[in-house]
Amino acid sequence: MIYLDHLLMQIPELTSKIRYRIPFYYRKSWVCYLNPIKQQGIELVFIRGNELSNEQGILDPKGRKQVSGLEIYRSSDIPLTALHEVIQEALILDESVPYASKRSSI
Repeated sequence: MIYLDHLLMQIPELTSKIRYRIPFYYRKSWVCYLNPIKQQGIELVFIRGNELSNEQGILDPKGRKQVSGLEIYRSSDIPLTALHEVIQEALILDESVPYASKRSSI
């Protein structure tokens, strides 16, 4: 988790905040977060994963409608080039298309 946090904080456009006891990274809106998983791993989850192209094939929505993530169990398993491309695409999306919540107002 520390390694991924360090990788994400190397991107000058991202800022980190702890929300719901996990680190969220944002620019104009939330871009991604690190979610611990039970099998001693971590999932890097992209908030607008459904809007990303996922040309690299590394994101898995796991049946979720909006978010998609990448499960990581060892730092040596991180596909750095593909991950960098996904992060850059997520930042471009955050910059160019305002986030509109899909939740209905009551």
